[in-house]
Amino acid sequence: MDVDDHEGYVDRWSRAHGGYDVRSSRPARAWLRVAHFLGAPLARRGVPPTRVTLVGGVGAVAVGAVAALGGRWPLLAAVLVVLVAVLDGVDGAVAQLTDTSTSWGRVVDQLVDRVGDLSMVAGLWALGAPGPLCAAAAVLTVLDEAIRGGAGAEGVGGVGLVSFPERPARLVIGGVAFLAAGVVPDAAATTVTVAAAIWTLLAVAATVQLVVNVRRELRGRPRNIAGDG
Repeated sequence: MDVDDHEGYVDRWSRAHGGYDVRSSRPARAWLRVAHFLGAPLARRGVPPTRVTLVGGVGAVAVGAVAALGGRWPLLAAVLVVLVAVLDGVDGAVAQLTDTSTSWGRVVDQLVDRVGDLSMVAGLWALGAPGPLCAAAAVLTVLDEAIRGGAGAEGVGGVGLVSFPERPARLVIGGVAFLAAGVVPDAAATTVTVAAAIWTLLAVAATVQLVVNVRRELRGRPRNIAGDG
C-alpha cells in the first residue's frame, strides 16, 4: 500500500483489530494519525517493525530502573513512558504500511508490552508503593492479558476482548505517577501508592469484565476436547 495513504492505513488497522471502527473514536483516530505520521518515514526506509519494537523494549526496561533512582529521576521515567507508548503504536504502523506483520512480531510486541507493564510497577514499588499492592497490580495485569490470549486462541475477538482499563490507561497511570513523583520528590511515596491502588482497582475491573465478556462469547460453542487440560 501507499505508505502516505492514511485512510488506507486506518482501514487496514481496523481489519487487523477485529473490524473495530476506529473512526467512531476521536482519541483513537488522533492516535492512529500520530502513529502513521511517525511510522511512514520508517516504512519508506525499510526499517523492520521488530526493530522498532525492540527499541521500545529497551525503553520499557529502563523505565523502572530510572524511576528507582528517586529524586528527580522519575521525570525521565515519565518521558520514557511516553516514548514507549509512541513506539508501541509506531511499530504496528510500520508493520501495516509495509505489509510485514507476522505472528512472531505480534508475540514480541506482546512480550515487550508486558515487560513495560511490569517495569512500571517495579518503578512504583521502588519509589515507595507497598509491595503487596504492586504485586497485586502486576499479577492481575498479567492475568488479564492471559485471559485475552486464551480467548483469542479460541476465536474470540473484537469487543469480546475489550475492557475499559486497557494498556493506555496503565501507561497514563504510570506516566502521571512518575511525573508527579519527580516534581515533588518528598511526596513520591504517597503519589505512587495512590497510583498503584488505582492500577489494581482498574485491573480488578478489567478481570471481571473480561471473564464476563469471554464467557458470554464462548457460551454455546462446541467444546474443544483436544484443548482440555
